[in-house]
Amino acid sequence: MRMRRPRRVSAQVLAAQLAITTGVMVLATALFLAPLGSELDDAAMHRALSIAQTTAADPDVARGVLTTRPSRSGPVQSEAERIRRATDALYVVVMDARGVRWSHTTAAEIGRHVSTDPSAALSGREIRQIDDGTLGRSARAKVPLYDDDGRLVGAVSVGIAYDSVRERLLDAVPALLLCAGVALAAGALAAVAVSRRLRRRTHGLGFADISALLDEREAMLHGVREGVVAFDRQGRIRLANDEALRLLGLDASATGRALDEVLAPGRTTEVLAGRVDGTDLLTVSGGRVLVANRMPTRDGGAVATLRDRTELERLGRELDSTQGLLDALRAQDHEHANRLHTVLGLLELGRHDKAAEFVAEIASSRRSFAEEIAERVRDPLLSALLVGKAAIAAERGVTLALSDATRLDHRVVDARDLVTVLGNLIDNALDAVAERRRTDPAAGGPRVEVEVRAERATAVLRVSDTGPGVPPEARERIFVEGWSTKRPAPPLPGPVPFQRGRGLGLALVRRLAERYGGMARVTARAGGGAVFTVVLPEALASDATAGDGLPRRLMAAGEPQ
Repeated sequence: MRMRRPRRVSAQVLAAQLAITTGVMVLATALFLAPLGSELDDAAMHRALSIAQTTAADPDVARGVLTTRPSRSGPVQSEAERIRRATDALYVVVMDARGVRWSHTTAAEIGRHVSTDPSAALSGREIRQIDDGTLGRSARAKVPLYDDDGRLVGAVSVGIAYDSVRERLLDAVPALLLCAGVALAAGALAAVAVSRRLRRRTHGLGFADISALLDEREAMLHGVREGVVAFDRQGRIRLANDEALRLLGLDASATGRALDEVLAPGRTTEVLAGRVDGTDLLTVSGGRVLVANRMPTRDGGAVATLRDRTELERLGRELDSTQGLLDALRAQDHEHANRLHTVLGLLELGRHDKAAEFVAEIASSRRSFAEEIAERVRDPLLSALLVGKAAIAAERGVTLALSDATRLDHRVVDARDLVTVLGNLIDNALDAVAERRRTDPAAGGPRVEVEVRAERATAVLRVSDTGPGVPPEARERIFVEGWSTKRPAPPLPGPVPFQRGRGLGLALVRRLAERYGGMARVTARAGGGAVFTVVLPEALASDATAGDGLPRRLMAAGEPQ
């Protein structure tokens, strides 16, 4: 049977850790035993040397070599054997200057020449070595032997059985292996604990699975049309796909940096940082309307998703404009029907002159108001917007009037921006006066006044109303996306694929004004109500206008129009 390689990351890591731990322990044991053998050999040779030096220092030994003959019962043999037994040496051999033994463990060897070369010791040098002799392999030492007058008369050779050195080494191995085994077991337990933790963190996946998941994640993150931003527990950007970088106006250098460092303070930063609770939170970033959701992760971080709803908002506002046009047409149809009924009644009563006078008066009044708007506001889109909003206001029982300062003779660079701003302001004003009339029926007639004027290349748009006004503490918050004083609309029945949120109109107005380098603010109206003022520098044609109708300053800045 072939052993299959484990697939899980935890199993592979465990096997690798066990192999490494075992290898390290074997290597450490070998590295310890190698010098231990050398140290034991050195200790045995040093012990043999010490015995030899002690024997050579005994004057009776040198005197016996000079005064007696080598024999089994001689004084030299007796003294050497005494020393051997006392020191547990393998042998203690005393030789004369010719290399003839005067003592030996085997008595038959006394009087014979030594089996190894004694020239080094007989020349006055001390020798330590591991060598083979008549008694086998031993750790031996040889020292010169001097008489009382300091003359070299022989040498002393001492041997320590090499088997005893080996036995000491082998005796140390079990204890060493026991320590190594304990260390290996501790390492294995630590490896198992690490493996279990790794298995929980990797959910039992293998390296190939993780690699495939990473490839799939990269493909998915950079292929989806939603922005994805991941944060760590410190609030730093851990990951941002291409769509998120585009929607937030960031580059790749934002990865690894704190959110507050790469994004300007505002609602977008607050939403992404998790300081605003809720789902499908609306925010505006760089002129784009975004829907953000934030989900915390188990490691203390979070993942935020961003959907670009700019086109849907634009379509929604176009739908609002179309709905406003339909309301205006319905109001005019209702008004024309009433007037036709009046004319029909006059004709049936035979009051032909009165009927003609009534028709002429209506036509003159209607034509005069439209002509007044067209004369004072020369741009056709703006004048058409004002005429349509006037009809809607009349249908809702609100008077919409032009201020005396209204005058716009200049050519508008981009009328769509002014239509967006003015349309939002008028719609808010109509809603405000309707709210006040609902809450305070005794209030005076609802009125909305519009002022559109030019200051050289700057367009100034001002809309005032007789509504409840905006409290001072809310005059900045009213321009923040998602903040609205209007009551939320009731949910539509059935599945709704798209439903617009509130609190975006004024936010877009301010963002548009800031793009032009202008401003948008709200103040109180004398007598009650609110006054919204928007200043758009270089929104009108002048010498600084480029040939294609866009301000050079905005073209140089690369701002989208």
